[in-house]
Amino acid sequence: MAETTLTPQTPLGGIAPRRDSFPGLLLTEVTDRSLASVAARLGQEPALRTALGGFAGCDVPGPGGLVSGPVMTLFWTAPGQWFLDAPMERHEDLAAEVRAAVGMAGSVTEQTDGWARFDLEGPACTSVLERLCAVDILALGGPAAARTVMEHIGVFLLCHHPAERFSAICLRSYAAALHHALVTAARSAL
Repeated sequence: MAETTLTPQTPLGGIAPRRDSFPGLLLTEVTDRSLASVAARLGQEPALRTALGGFAGCDVPGPGGLVSGPVMTLFWTAPGQWFLDAPMERHEDLAAEVRAAVGMAGSVTEQTDGWARFDLEGPACTSVLERLCAVDILALGGPAAARTVMEHIGVFLLCHHPAERFSAICLRSYAAALHHALVTAARSAL
């Protein structure tokens, strides 16, 4: 029987994350983060918020919110539902950790390999994102999360720092299409 070595690939199919640089913008494929979703069970949202906030070390955000704790980031995805984002090196099995922390108050699912994330950094973020989505980028005055569409692709757009640092998260199967849209918009804007 032949030995087979499996090599993990990034959502864009590479061995290492892709980085694209433009004047005033750095676009980076992010592969070193764990992602888990949590949804409140019927009548358990207050208990879930308490347990989740204690686990993450930060407040649990409301609609359109994004909150970062010492290690993790929480963002609102729908009523009674959130995504948690944490460094892979410290939280490789994030979903199991969250499940243990929230108990029967919430339903938790592993999301890490189901999504692709692209970080945009630099003063040109606004020019690029304004070409791709209907979110008022300039109105995002602080950490925020929005569900939007970019080139017909459903995306979570996270604003980490107004006008200068964003993340676009899409289903992994759309990674190449979203990357193409981001690069095309960057070339157009810059």
